[in-house]
Amino acid sequence: MRTIGVSEMGRVTVEVPLANYWDVQRARRGELNPDEVRRTLVSGIVDSGAARLVLPPSVVQELELRQEGETGVRYADYRTTRRPIVGDVWLELCGRGSVFSAIVEPDRQDALIGAIVLEELDLIVDCTRNEVRRRDPDRIISEIE
Repeated sequence: MRTIGVSEMGRVTVEVPLANYWDVQRARRGELNPDEVRRTLVSGIVDSGAARLVLPPSVVQELELRQEGETGVRYADYRTTRRPIVGDVWLELCGRGSVFSAIVEPDRQDALIGAIVLEELDLIVDCTRNEVRRRDPDRIISEIE
């Protein structure tokens, strides 16, 4: 993961690898050549104030991700609408990866990476260094009550 820059407090711009999770699984089982996994590298904004992963339609098409339904969204200006949601997005950030669902936003050109991804991968946005980093460098820590 390469940090490109910072746009404002709590938001860091990165390049993030994405893949079709079904392809990743098939490659792990030896059913698909690793070179055939549908992958892409996209510019993204990590925003600790956003909740979900949001992708542009071009990335969804490139990875051939399947729509799983729709979800309601609310924008910062309080407009609301419904958007498609896709599943099986493999995302890697700071050397950690997991599978996520994503909202498809028609006017986006980059990915938006929100708190759900940060929590799952145990990452923090370090505004003083303008970077995303592992909270613990050695392992993911899950907090349980």
